[in-house]
Amino acid sequence: MKLATRYTWSIVLEGLLRKIKRMIIKAAPRFELGIKDLQSSALPLGHAAENEIFIPNSDRISQTEQNLLFLCNGHGEDLIALRVIEALHEINPDISNEVLPMVGDGKAFSRLVKDGLLAKIGASTFLPSGGFSNQSFSGLVLDLKAGLLGSLWRQWILIHKSAKEGRIIVAVGDLLPLLFAWASGANYFFIGTPKSDYTWVSGPRSALSDCYHRLKGTEWDPWEYWLMRSSRCRMVAVRDKITARGLRNHGVKALSLGNPMMDGISKRECPKDFEKYRRLILLCGSRLPEAYQNFKKLLTAIQLIQSTSSIAVFVPLSSFAMRKKIELILMNLGFKPTYQSTGNTGISEIWKKNSFLILIGFNQFSCWANWGEVGVANAGTATEQLVGLGIPCVSLPGEGHQFNFSFAKRQSRLLGGAVAIAKGYETLAKQVEFLLNSDFDREIIGLRGAKRMGSEGGSQGIAFSISTYLSKGL
Repeated sequence: MKLATRYTWSIVLEGLLRKIKRMIIKAAPRFELGIKDLQSSALPLGHAAENEIFIPNSDRISQTEQNLLFLCNGHGEDLIALRVIEALHEINPDISNEVLPMVGDGKAFSRLVKDGLLAKIGASTFLPSGGFSNQSFSGLVLDLKAGLLGSLWRQWILIHKSAKEGRIIVAVGDLLPLLFAWASGANYFFIGTPKSDYTWVSGPRSALSDCYHRLKGTEWDPWEYWLMRSSRCRMVAVRDKITARGLRNHGVKALSLGNPMMDGISKRECPKDFEKYRRLILLCGSRLPEAYQNFKKLLTAIQLIQSTSSIAVFVPLSSFAMRKKIELILMNLGFKPTYQSTGNTGISEIWKKNSFLILIGFNQFSCWANWGEVGVANAGTATEQLVGLGIPCVSLPGEGHQFNFSFAKRQSRLLGGAVAIAKGYETLAKQVEFLLNSDFDREIIGLRGAKRMGSEGGSQGIAFSISTYLSKGL
């Protein structure tokens, strides 16, 4: 029933979008009457006329080629946008970049904003679902109560204003930023990294969702690739070649320029002080309060691991604000703080219980990721990055809006089984023991996951492509 409903909606929405486009083209001359007529319109989608941005052709290149607005709708998308913006600045420092984080506070951009290399617009938007209301009806209800519609309207006003000022939009994520970019009437680029056809072409293919994707030939939905085919969509970049091929079959000139998720991760070797330990990376996610629940569950399961060596667990937390709650969980589980020297490692706190050493750090993932042998991970982008380094993971999904069983299953298939899904505490402990005790299996599984993620350099490839289009005046 769920699949049939989704397929029906795909047909209805695609037809509706086509109808809107015909109406816009037909009505284009009316929009040229002036800004007052535009302001009197009650339908923001009506602003998507091709001639909406009133910039004389003689000035179009000079006014638009240096001005970009990035739209991103999630923590992982923020990181991807950050890497692309950094790469763009290296190619052409004269490009003026703005960013509108559609979910969260956009903390990833703080450094560039402080250095004056980027302007962040819009108020911070905190949603109870963490931006995952499309995966949970209860999450959608909570988001609506928290003012989701009002937030989207305010964001739309900013996006429309930037388009009127001549900015070109770079949409990073999935449907929402893509739709807003299209509706603004501006030219736009699309970086679509959340979806991959690996999620349905590999592994068991009997699920209804697999049949639906097989029918389309891509994980992207009809309304999404319809928006990608717009004459104003100048570039579509996706995470892997198989996904690009699926979109090209639908007339989208999709590119696979590398995976920007793998950029900016340190290859620094593990400090000698920790070489005698078996080393785990614990990722509890960034969505609160779900991250606290994940941390407690994963830490409880880790203590069941049987090992002849002491185990060092690196816990890179995404925010210093998590500190007090994490400390309380550690104390309740019987861990005690130690005050040994940590050197220049980014470690803020060390907690100990029996043969387990818990190392807490804030915003240290990129520095620590390469130090682990195995990951215990209930996270999204960070788990994919860890697997991309050749480090296999084990997850323990719960009931949260983000990391539930459905999300974990899709992630595991995306990464070729490099993330094993545990059904309980003891199962997770056994799976981690197996990976720690078998160097061969750990390496083979890690290589499989790294191949799915691809190599670094995607940000530079995407930035170069954008810069090339800009130099041609779009």
